[in-house]
Amino acid sequence: MTRMDIAALAPAAYRALTALDSRSEQNGGLPIGLLNLVRLRVSQINGCAYCVDLHSHDLAKAGENPARIYAVGAWDEGPFFSPAERAAFELAESMTRLSEGMPRVPDEVWERATVHYDEAQLAQLVMVITTINAWNRVAVTVRMVPESYAE
Repeated sequence: MTRMDIAALAPAAYRALTALDSRSEQNGGLPIGLLNLVRLRVSQINGCAYCVDLHSHDLAKAGENPARIYAVGAWDEGPFFSPAERAAFELAESMTRLSEGMPRVPDEVWERATVHYDEAQLAQLVMVITTINAWNRVAVTVRMVPESYAE
């Protein structure tokens, strides 16, 4: 059960966070599918049922291969993801797990990402990862109920 209607109680902040989370077809030259894969992985790490549900469904509706959706949690195993997608996942995990070790966002992780993405694309990835981490914290705290869940 949802604890509160955060959108109604903090509308300006909610709108601002929503504005950061653009879902256009292209974001900084990055495909929306890549960004949703990254959103899904970060949401899995943070244990956000609402966002895992949302981004899994977004990917399925967009025609993503179900095997790839199922394999996001084990992105570093198997043949499902390209080197560029793996670099994005690695950056996302490093940014999301900041408190779990040193160095935080190691140079090697950043360098692998720069092989596949230019500065504008990296900036977009950093902001998407930052934004989904914020959404996860909101959704988990107020216990947002997944949209696909019917009581």
